[in-house]
Amino acid sequence: MDLVLNRADYLQVGVTSQKTMKLLPASKSRTTQKVVIGDHDGVVTCFGMRKGEAVAVFKTLPGQKIARLELGGALNTPQEKIFIAAGSEIRGFTKRGKQFLSFETNLTECIKAMHVSGSDLFLSASYIYNHYRDCKDQHYYLSGDKINDVTCLPVERLPRITPVLACQDRVLRVLQGSDVMYEVEVPGPPSVLALHNGNGGDSGEDVLFGTSDGKLGLTQVTTSKPIHKWEIRNEKKRGGILCIDSFDIMGDGVKDLLVGRDDGMVEVYSFDDANEPVLQFDQVMKDSYDEIVVATYSGWITGLTTEPIHKESGPGEELKINQEMQNKIASLRSELEHLQYKVLQERENYQQASQSSRAKTAVSAISVNDKFTLNKDDASYSLILEVQTAIDNVLIQSNVPIDLLDVDKNSAVVSFSSCDSESNDNFLLATYRCQANTTRLELKIRSIEGQYGTLQAYVTPRVQPKICQVHQYDIKPLSLHQRTHFIDHNRPMNILTLTGQFSFAEVHSWVVFCLPEVPEKPPAGECITFYFQNTFLDTQLESTYRKGEGVFKSDNISTISILKDVLSKEATKRKINLNILYEINEVSVKHTLKLIHPKLEYQLLLAKKVQLIDALKELQVHEGNTNFLIPEYRSILEEADHLQEEYKKQPAHLERLYGMITDLFIDKFKFKGTNVKTKVPLLLEILDSYDQNALIAFFDAA
Repeated sequence: MDLVLNRADYLQVGVTSQKTMKLLPASKSRTTQKVVIGDHDGVVTCFGMRKGEAVAVFKTLPGQKIARLELGGALNTPQEKIFIAAGSEIRGFTKRGKQFLSFETNLTECIKAMHVSGSDLFLSASYIYNHYRDCKDQHYYLSGDKINDVTCLPVERLPRITPVLACQDRVLRVLQGSDVMYEVEVPGPPSVLALHNGNGGDSGEDVLFGTSDGKLGLTQVTTSKPIHKWEIRNEKKRGGILCIDSFDIMGDGVKDLLVGRDDGMVEVYSFDDANEPVLQFDQVMKDSYDEIVVATYSGWITGLTTEPIHKESGPGEELKINQEMQNKIASLRSELEHLQYKVLQERENYQQASQSSRAKTAVSAISVNDKFTLNKDDASYSLILEVQTAIDNVLIQSNVPIDLLDVDKNSAVVSFSSCDSESNDNFLLATYRCQANTTRLELKIRSIEGQYGTLQAYVTPRVQPKICQVHQYDIKPLSLHQRTHFIDHNRPMNILTLTGQFSFAEVHSWVVFCLPEVPEKPPAGECITFYFQNTFLDTQLESTYRKGEGVFKSDNISTISILKDVLSKEATKRKINLNILYEINEVSVKHTLKLIHPKLEYQLLLAKKVQLIDALKELQVHEGNTNFLIPEYRSILEEADHLQEEYKKQPAHLERLYGMITDLFIDKFKFKGTNVKTKVPLLLEILDSYDQNALIAFFDAA
C-alpha cells in the first residue's frame, strides 16, 4: 500500500522545544483527540478540531520557557494529566487546564528532559539525573557528559525500575537506583529515546534511539546486557532525529515507526513481521482519517493527513462544500483584518517607545535555534540556523582558513567578499541571501587541522526595525576528530607524554580546547581516557590524563605535532612548566601514507576525468557520435554530470590531501630537529606525478 500524506496547518503558537507536544487520549464519546503543546513563552495550549477549525480547550498564562511536556496518570489508566518542565519547576494540569501540581525541584540547572510513569518522575538537567516518587527525592546520578533525554522501561510490565539516559558521548546509560548497571554504545550522539511501540515492545525492554547525526536504532535493555536489534544508517544525509513515535498509519494492523528530523523531514517506517499492535494514544482522527501531527520550531502545528485533498462529491454535496468554503474564507478574512490592525498598533507602540526620551534602547527580540556538528561521512561541519521568522541574510566570518561546501537543500544565493587575512585576521567573508519565507539555513564547512580560531554567523531576519544576532563557533586545533568507543591498538603509535605541576581540571580544559565532543566539566575520578578518530583520514588518537600527567598516542605524527604545539602554548599562558617527552614510530609514517593513498588516488582520477569532459564533448559534437571513443572515454561522457557534481561538492579536496602529506613530511623531520621546508617543492613535484612507492621512497630518503 502506498502512503500519501497531505499537509494541513492548524494554528501557530510561540517557538517550541523538542518533545513539547502530546496528543491526549481519545474518549469513547468523541472521534478526535485533543492536542496539547507548550512553547518558549511559557504558554500551554490545548485545542481540538471542529468542522476543520482549531478550537481552543484551554490556554495558560505566559511564564518561563517550557523545555518538555509529558503525559501521565495512574498506571494502567488513560494518561491524560499534563506535566510541563519550566526552569527547575514541574507543573501539572488536568485535561481541562486546571493546575493541580507545582513542584520546585531546586535543581541548580534547568530541566532538559523528563519522563513520567505513575507516581515516578524522572528528570535530567545538563549533567544531573534525579528520580522522584510522589515529589520526594529517590535517586541521583551525575553524568560524565551531557544528558539529552531520559526514559524508563514500563514499570507496569517489568518488576523493576530501569531508567535509561541518552548521553552526548554516544552512550545510553542504564541505571539501577543511583548506579550505572551498564553502558550501551550507539553510533552517534543520542538525541531522543522512546519505548518501542510505546510500551517497550514484546519484551517490555525494547528502546528506540535517534541520534543527532540522523541514525536510528533499536536495542533491548535486559537486566545484564544490551541486545542490539537493528540500526538504520543516515544514507540520505538527512537531519538529526528529534522525535520518535509508533502508530499504525498504514492501516495494516502492524505499528509503524514515525520519525521527525530537525530538517523538517517526517518519515514513516513499517514493519511486516511485528506483532499485533497495542492501542496507543497518539492519533488525531478527522472524519475517520488518520493523521500525523507535527509541531515545528517556529510554532506551527501541522497535520499530515491520509485524507485526500480532492474528494469526489455528488450534486447535493457540492452546495454544502461551497457553503463551508465560503464560511471559512469569510472567517479567515476577518481574522486577517484583525491581525493587520493589531500589527499596525504594535508597530506604532514600538515607534513611540523607541523615540521616547526615556527609552535607551528598543530592540526586536528573535530566537535563533542553531546546531554545529561534525559529519563523519564527509569530514565536514554542518551549521544549521533556524529562526521563527523569515531570514533575510546570514554573514559568515572566520579568522581561520575554511572551505564552504555546497548543500543541495540550500536555495540561498552566496557571495564572497575579498579578505585581508594579514591585517585583520579575516580568512572568510561570505553572505547568504535567502529567498522569501526561508526560516532554516544549512551550511557546510571543512576546516584544516592545526589551524584554529572562531567562526561567526551574523543572522539578520526579515523584521522591522532591522536587527542582527551573532553566534560564535569554535574551530578547534583537532577539529576533524570525533569521539569513538574503541581504537585499533595494533597500529604503529607515536606517543606524547606531558608532565608538570598542573591539576586534573587544567589538563582537562586543555583537551576541551583541542578536541571536539569532550564534556566541559571534568569527569568523575582521578584518571580518564578518551578515544578519537580522524573523520578525514581515519587515523586515531588515544588521550589519557590525570593530575600532573597526560599521555597522547596517535598513528599520525601530525596529530602529535599539533597537540605538542597547542598544549605547550596553553601551559605557557598559565605559566606552567611542562616536561615534554615523545616517542616517534617511523613505521607510522608509511602507515598514514597508505591510509591517504586511496583518497588521493580517487581525487587525482576524478580531477583528470573532469578535465577531459569538455574536450570529449567537443569531439562528440564534431563527430556526431561516440562510437569511435574507447570504452573508458565513453564512460566519462555518460557519467559527466555525476563526475562534475562530485568534483563541485569537494572543492580544494586534492589541495587538502597535498597539505596533509606536506605537513606529515615536515612533522616527521621536525621531531628529529631537521627543517625540510626547502624540500617541499620537490615533494609537490612527486605528488603531481603521483606514485605511492615513489612517495614512500622520498619520505625514507629525505
